[in-house]
Amino acid sequence: MKISIEAIPATGLKGGVVPGQTFDFGKAFTDRMLTMNYSPEKGWHDACIKKFGNFSLSPATMCLHYGQLIFEGLKAYRRQDGRIGLFRARDNLQRMNASAERICMPTIDIEETCDAMVQLIALEKNWVPHDEGASLYLRPTMIAMDPLIRLKASATYLFYIICSPVGHYYANGMKPTSIIVEERYVRAVRGGVGFAKTAANYAASLLPGKLAEAAGYDQVLWLDGVNLEYVEEVGSMNIFFKYKDRLVTSQLNGSILPGITRDSVITIARSWGLQVDEEKISIHQLCADIEAGKVEEIFGSGTAAVIASVGTLRYKNRDYIVGGSEPGAFSLKMYDELTGIQYGRIDDPFGWTSIVA
Repeated sequence: MKISIEAIPATGLKGGVVPGQTFDFGKAFTDRMLTMNYSPEKGWHDACIKKFGNFSLSPATMCLHYGQLIFEGLKAYRRQDGRIGLFRARDNLQRMNASAERICMPTIDIEETCDAMVQLIALEKNWVPHDEGASLYLRPTMIAMDPLIRLKASATYLFYIICSPVGHYYANGMKPTSIIVEERYVRAVRGGVGFAKTAANYAASLLPGKLAEAAGYDQVLWLDGVNLEYVEEVGSMNIFFKYKDRLVTSQLNGSILPGITRDSVITIARSWGLQVDEEKISIHQLCADIEAGKVEEIFGSGTAAVIASVGTLRYKNRDYIVGGSEPGAFSLKMYDELTGIQYGRIDDPFGWTSIVA
């Protein structure tokens, strides 16, 4: 796929980031973005790297009415040797294709899109932060573009990638977070779109998230949408429970996002010889295990936070405390292993990283 690159005068460039600069997650954006269009006649075409700017949309554009909008999230890292790397980028794009199929949208060519992403990062390499824990967050997005108010799949689409330099997702870094079990609302049900990274999934989480924050908790822990009994995931993360001799996480059943970081945690833990079980987790049994001291650690995993230790779980008006006020040893070890691979401090035995600039 031919990619055109729009020339931007030096006076029109912000330039990049400097060592020591801090960022609020997702507020700053780089100079450029990638766009390409889809039509049934041409397929994906007119790929272009251009200056970051607003889109002009008809008020009738279908993505604004019927929810045909999917996205991904991944990061570029400035490695210890100064080079820039990506982590499991093709897996993110493969997951985007799974979302596209469920939302009745066209899939993308993974290799061509990855190549376009690499070209974008190479042009924006001055925006990749230098500091520990910081990175360049990439947001591939696809939206339906037909200007038509009719409940059907759009024929035309826009795909784009924007980039944002980010620091830690949580302002308190690795300090344990608190989560509250949602007992009224549900995020997704089996057979729905819970496994897809589509806008509607996140819209459904906003009110419970706001209520959780008002109650003094960082995020919501979702239960299954049928029985309100089985643990699924946290608002922006998959969830893990560390017992003495095994690691437990919720099984993928169609209503849980198949996290790339989740899969990485499972793979690394098993490579260490730890038993990892993907299973149905009863919230009642989990609370009993916490109370009995069987659960040593709780942590979430996701692209944004990487690993987030959980110190408090609230259920039925009761706080269950795990590990005190410090992150657990296993959570820290997993965080160091993952970020070590991502930033090139340690070897990557799994072939997850690729050098792009």
